[in-house]
Amino acid sequence: MSSTNSEDPEDILSTSLSTLYDYQPITLSSAGGLFVYESAESGVSKIILRTPDTQAANWSLHASSVWAASRFLADNLHYLDLPAHLSRGERVKLLELGAAAGLPSIVIARRYPAVSVVVSDYPDDNLIRTMTENVAENCVSANCRAVAYNWGSDPAGLFGLDNEKFDVIIAADTLWNPDFHGIFIEALRLTVKPSPHSRIHLFAGLHTGRYTIQSFLNAVSAAGFDLESAFERETNGTQQRPWSVDRAEGEDEGERRRWIVYMCLKRK
Repeated sequence: MSSTNSEDPEDILSTSLSTLYDYQPITLSSAGGLFVYESAESGVSKIILRTPDTQAANWSLHASSVWAASRFLADNLHYLDLPAHLSRGERVKLLELGAAAGLPSIVIARRYPAVSVVVSDYPDDNLIRTMTENVAENCVSANCRAVAYNWGSDPAGLFGLDNEKFDVIIAADTLWNPDFHGIFIEALRLTVKPSPHSRIHLFAGLHTGRYTIQSFLNAVSAAGFDLESAFERETNGTQQRPWSVDRAEGEDEGERRRWIVYMCLKRK
């Protein structure tokens, strides 16, 4: 399971609401606070993260939280099928876009030392400094590094000395604002390796509704990507069902909060 610092009143309230009223929080920490992650599912020991507190000009990015979709990704690394990538005997490079505190990347770097991980987010000094400190303090600097990256811009700084693109790209809760879909898709196009084995794994809550996610799926298909799979999983449960935009009608906020949408993409 995952838990936040017990001394943070906002985190205590969030946990209590979930327990007492079946109210599923979409964010799990507050800016500048500590987030403690422990999970038998992920196969890693305790990870302690400082949540970034971005500069005021960048508050609209909502990068000052650990989002429920990030924890879900960290708890469900099997969706990424990293052992299959490693079994090919080649170096595996993984990129996280919009990482904030960097939870999934740090869990992956700890679990799979042979995977070369880049954890990235918008070039905000506070944000990147916190990500860098989280990488160092959780002892994964040997195979994980934090890099500033503005979606859609030149990605050369992400690639490292080998100048090669990424076999695996992950992102959690990066689809909530349709205004960013274009530059996010361009970032995917610029960074994913043109290989039949390369995959993009996206995890998203339904905070801004199903039509926002369907809009992204339409746009990413038009941009040259195939949707290999898409389904919905309960955030704190085991129920799974196919993705459907048609559920939007009559679905209230409480119901939307129960689900995480998982999408796997590949280049056409």
